[in-house]
Amino acid sequence: MTSIPARCGILTTEEVAITEETDVGTILHNLATKKWSAFAVTTAYLKRAIVAHQLTNCLTEIFIESAQSRARFLDEHLATTGQVLGPLHGLPISLKDQFCIKGVETIMGYVSWVGRIADKNAVLVDMLLEAGAIPFVRTNVPQSLMWGETYNHVFGRTTNPYNIHLTSGGSSGGEGALIGLKGSPLGVGTDIGGSVRIPAAFCNIYALRPSYNRLPYQGAVNSMAGQESVTSVLGPMSNSISGLKIFVKAILDGRPWDLDPLVPRLPWNQAAYELVEHGSGGRLCFGLLLHDQHTMPHPPIIRALEAVREALTNAGHQVIDWSPYRHKELYDVQWLIETADMAQGVLNECSATGEPFIISMEPKDADAALNAPPGQDPPQKPSPFHPKHLTTYELWKLHELKRQLRKDYLDEWQASVKRTNTGRPIDALITPVAPFVAPLHGKNDNYFYTMLFNSLDYPTIAFPVGFVDKDKDISLERIEFFTPEDRSNHEMYSPETFHGAPIGLQVATRTQEEEALLGMMEVIDKALRRHPMLR
Repeated sequence: MTSIPARCGILTTEEVAITEETDVGTILHNLATKKWSAFAVTTAYLKRAIVAHQLTNCLTEIFIESAQSRARFLDEHLATTGQVLGPLHGLPISLKDQFCIKGVETIMGYVSWVGRIADKNAVLVDMLLEAGAIPFVRTNVPQSLMWGETYNHVFGRTTNPYNIHLTSGGSSGGEGALIGLKGSPLGVGTDIGGSVRIPAAFCNIYALRPSYNRLPYQGAVNSMAGQESVTSVLGPMSNSISGLKIFVKAILDGRPWDLDPLVPRLPWNQAAYELVEHGSGGRLCFGLLLHDQHTMPHPPIIRALEAVREALTNAGHQVIDWSPYRHKELYDVQWLIETADMAQGVLNECSATGEPFIISMEPKDADAALNAPPGQDPPQKPSPFHPKHLTTYELWKLHELKRQLRKDYLDEWQASVKRTNTGRPIDALITPVAPFVAPLHGKNDNYFYTMLFNSLDYPTIAFPVGFVDKDKDISLERIEFFTPEDRSNHEMYSPETFHGAPIGLQVATRTQEEEALLGMMEVIDKALRRHPMLR
């Protein structure tokens, strides 16, 4: 299905060439040197995005007139001054349906938000415009954002660009599907429990989950507004690592702390990107987590992890096994914090119109909710949210526990210096994104691997590592299981069902090390490209 946009006949030969170029640095160079006009690039991506939408239902807004008008303005500016407007001059950028654009609806998957027009831009949108970018589409999300699957009662379900029977993930699943079909060179999603990394892993792209508040969130709508112990963060998603790096540097160079009071005054750190504190990248040591003692990953995930180990070792780096340290406690405390209000905000928004509160992403449950007779409540299941409101004191104690768990994990990380041969603790930690590749719709219900890094506030990049091969990734016999969820996950696996689905992993560093993480991701990517799994 991923080949359809290029061969469907809707795009010209030049438009196919433009949209098939995945390196954002190359796209920007071609724009700056006038090889490609901003108008031609924007039109190409508009057309490809519309094709992607027909294939996966990934969009909520398409800004044809305003995007092309801005592209003409940028072309005139370059022709008149000989200078680009900013570091993102002429680059089309897609946005999750969470970032407010003045004069445009921001629905966030709620029926009650239809017709709610933003009176000003989110800070990120203003910064993108200042940098010369062209917002050209917005992408679909789940109701409330709090799901790992993209489905709501307004726009429906977004499917996977490699297999429509599989999920694109969530909550930034619209972005994942769009970029996976090369319908956008660079997009922006958000992440509080894996919401950029899960779609990235499921759709064969890269995504960065930065540290709390490192990038400006001001003016974006959200669920659980006011919950600031585990904060949602915005993150770039792209088909290239260069897209992530260029986005982060452009935003930090724009001084976001002058526009968002929560952003720390931390300019782009070139020395960190060059890995000066990590041996200048010459010999790194990576921790490798094969499983979290809660859910064993499926065979293709294990194969990908071992491929990364082999690739990095062959490139001269050290890889040591990493054992899960209080991972279940970190997951539990974040879950309790996030659900402390018994989903009151979600229920308030749904009750405004009588919209059914989605309690399952299973297609049969969604159909039952939508098809309930007028005046009759749809069939209900137990809510996945916490069954009672927590007192302020109980919430404070959870915050205290989370802080101590972060300290304990930092100590464990630092203690790894005794096991490395670099004289440093591990430089980064590589883990699964999920115990499965993109599952069937309604089955993405395990966030243990991603929420770990939200709790710790470690910046994390999801990256692609090949595809499921039914002949290599055969089912394995198991007798003992860690948990009931582990057994259920094992029974879900079928090589035939997942054949051809993308495989993704994630790599994390310690908090506020975004630049170093990007540098290490380039090291990993270079090593992997020499490995047979990615040839």
